[in-house]
Amino acid sequence: MTPRSPTLDRLGKAAKPQTATSQIAKPHIARVQADPSELNSSRRQTGIRIISDMPWGSHLCIFYDTKEDLLDTAVRYFKAGLDNNEFCVWAVANPITRQEALGALRRAIPGFEDYLAAGQIELLAGKDWYLNGGEFDLQRITGGWAEKLRGALAKGYDGARISGNAFWIGTNHWKEFCEYEEELDRSLAGQKMIALCTYSLHASRTVDMLDVARAHQCSIVRRKGDWEFLETPELKEAKREINRLNRALDILSQSFPGHETLTPRERVALVQIVRGASSKEAGRALGISPRTMDFHRANLLKKLGAKNTVDLVRKVLGE
Repeated sequence: MTPRSPTLDRLGKAAKPQTATSQIAKPHIARVQADPSELNSSRRQTGIRIISDMPWGSHLCIFYDTKEDLLDTAVRYFKAGLDNNEFCVWAVANPITRQEALGALRRAIPGFEDYLAAGQIELLAGKDWYLNGGEFDLQRITGGWAEKLRGALAKGYDGARISGNAFWIGTNHWKEFCEYEEELDRSLAGQKMIALCTYSLHASRTVDMLDVARAHQCSIVRRKGDWEFLETPELKEAKREINRLNRALDILSQSFPGHETLTPRERVALVQIVRGASSKEAGRALGISPRTMDFHRANLLKKLGAKNTVDLVRKVLGE
């Protein structure tokens, strides 16, 4: 039976922690194979209220405002992992110390000493883990996470939960760590592992935040206890396009002055116009030529008494 909580038996059987210095052939975590159906059906509690649960392979990012925001978020995240039979690794770095991290975990997690003694959670020195000897080595870092996951599964844990704080903001290693985040995001796919990366809100420039957000599946901001989602320009544009499409589709059923004069084909063409599509784009969507779309546009302007396309959209939407 898979162990669900730390026990004396596990203490007796616990193996020595794997290290990042093991021989590693490839930088990917993908060497640990998992059943795809199990990965898709098993969602894991994140401990983070705003996102609740996520599937294995999730790569999360949080921009924190204060040290307290960072500690509280990380502790809740790891508590959920310990409660659900996951092996946890926290690469601790400034602005918190190992002792501060341990103190926060002890205060918030009942029986934490048992988890720690059983080896279900490890606290690493973040700078040594990511920059061993002052050198950045993408293969060593991602391979190290692979070793942690393999060891966790061998001991009977459901999977691994990791987190590290980005101490590299503003250093000459920034570009290398951006590449690391992208590689980690790819490597997590199909693995029984969840990763949480934490970044200081004050230390991050806007352009840095966008770079980081693009390398994660979900990015949120923790500001003095409050939560909000961080949206990339691509996500904002996608939401705007969805809103435009929803408004355009309403035209198929709503009434507006002159609607009764339109043919079904003209209504469908009108949807594309309100959506903001060009004649070429609309033609492609409807399976007609751009010239035919221009013909429909001219008829719509005439029937609805509009001066131009902008006026047409205003009349239809009642603006």
